[in-house]
Amino acid sequence: MLAANRRRSERRACRNFAKIQFATGGLPRDCMITDMSDGGVKIIAEYPEIPSEFTVIFSEGRPRQCRLAWRIGCELGAQFLD
Repeated sequence: MLAANRRRSERRACRNFAKIQFATGGLPRDCMITDMSDGGVKIIAEYPEIPSEFTVIFSEGRPRQCRLAWRIGCELGAQFLD
């Protein structure tokens, strides 16, 4: 059985390179956006520690503040806060 889709807006599949910046500082880390909606993103990030809040820096457009919504292995979903 599929989980209910809780998104409030339509998601769009994509394969966009981006970076994640942690609030604690340090260098932004590479990631890939695999789908996106007005309310959030699905990300592939191959590193073990992801804080509950972070900034996604897109190759185009402005950075977005995010909150971690879920994580399964290297995939994670994040809700836009701004």
